[in-house]
Amino acid sequence: MKNVKALIEIDGSQKSGSGTILRLSIALASITGRPLHIYNIRHNRPQPGLRPQHLEAVLAAARLCNAEVKGAVLNSRELWFTPGRIRGGDFHAEIGTAGSIPMLIMTVLPICLFAESPVTIRISKGGTDVSNSPTINYLRYVMLPVLRRMGVNAQIIIHKYGYYPKGLGEVTLNVEPCKKLNPIRLEEFGELSAIRGVSVCTFLADRKVAERQAAAAEKRLKDHGYQVDIQIEVVNDQSNPMQKGSSLVLWAETNSGVILGADAIGELKKTSEAVGIEAAEKLCNEIDSKATVDQHLADILIPYVALAGGSSVYLTKTLSDHLETNIWLAEKILGVKFSISKLGNLYRVKKVD
Repeated sequence: MKNVKALIEIDGSQKSGSGTILRLSIALASITGRPLHIYNIRHNRPQPGLRPQHLEAVLAAARLCNAEVKGAVLNSRELWFTPGRIRGGDFHAEIGTAGSIPMLIMTVLPICLFAESPVTIRISKGGTDVSNSPTINYLRYVMLPVLRRMGVNAQIIIHKYGYYPKGLGEVTLNVEPCKKLNPIRLEEFGELSAIRGVSVCTFLADRKVAERQAAAAEKRLKDHGYQVDIQIEVVNDQSNPMQKGSSLVLWAETNSGVILGADAIGELKKTSEAVGIEAAEKLCNEIDSKATVDQHLADILIPYVALAGGSSVYLTKTLSDHLETNIWLAEKILGVKFSISKLGNLYRVKKVD
């Protein structure tokens, strides 16, 4: 007799009511092999339902785990997703707008860890650096190094940067399967040891955009009183002649192994100096709080922590909607338990063993 796994029912209007619920539900359904029914998708957004980047995330996940999918069309607010085995191999995903490539990566990366063999996904025609999403270099220099401590072996190769409104960015994600995710314990901020960064501009070298972003960020960081070594790499990119743009990611490293990140993107009528100052101010706030995980990584880590054995713990300065939503979903789907407690001006996030 066939073993029928229990259906996961998710109301997408709960908690943040955002695409986060869709992405994480799809990932956890794929990993557990349980069928998923999700409705009221992106209920609290100005344009509810599946937008191109959400649709492609669903379809990419479906290809990874040979899922049967119903309702996977643009603007759909209800979806049925029945996963099969997670296989390895080469895959291609195409967003077709400036929709976020990093968000698609955050959907499929956890799934790839449980594949039968290594996975390569080429993601094209999307945005690498767009609003309301981490930048692609944040994923490369902040997210992946922290996940490496949990046993995640993944690499992101950028072929073309992509920005709003055309997108046209292209990256490759390479992932090795992970037999076991390790817990992570980040309870001590330690001492600030270095600040690093990558300042990118695409077809804007003549205006020295990348240099100006980097210089403004470094000045603000030094004005703030940080005496550590500060190095910001300048990249004058020419990968995408159809879409000019810029971004800046900064990260702080401490002697206890903490990595805190912050980023900012260029926009029309926003000076390069403003981009640099914005990223620097965000990083200063993280450093000064003595958090051990920045506010974006705090919610990104939840599925990995939930799937890891043992107890994990970290400190973050903000209890965001996304963080609360991801904890709610992980507890509901995986049956794990998290606790959140206040520790001075920080929140202590712990997965209970």
